[in-house]
Amino acid sequence: QVQLVESGGGLVQAGGSLRPSCAASGRIFNIITMDWYRQAPGKQRESVAFAPNGGSPNYADSVKGRFTISRDNAKNTVYLQMNSLIPDDTAVYYCTVLIQVARGSSPQRYWGQGTQVTVSL
Repeated sequence: QVQLVESGGGLVQAGGSLRPSCAASGRIFNIITMDWYRQAPGKQRESVAFAPNGGSPNYADSVKGRFTISRDNAKNTVYLQMNSLIPDDTAVYYCTVLIQVARGSSPQRYWGQGTQVTVSL
């Protein structure tokens, strides 16, 4: 199976920065996309950014110009550089990956355990 381990969340003041990461391990043949979602209290989980393998990253309008997603394919790791953080960014951030575990197998999605990001005034 595949395991995702997230780290790098925390508490930061408005205007500050954080850089959570997510490392995938296990039976991996091909990682199709590596994405970040977030869920704030009382709200639905929403897409923040996604990084397709060999493609251009995409961002939610609310984070464009402030967040940058990047992948280290050699380490099967995705990062989310978050700058100019605002209180509305407070949420649990989840990484998710779409993976083929073998050549020709159907893609499967896996989710990390989530990392808390709290932005104070």
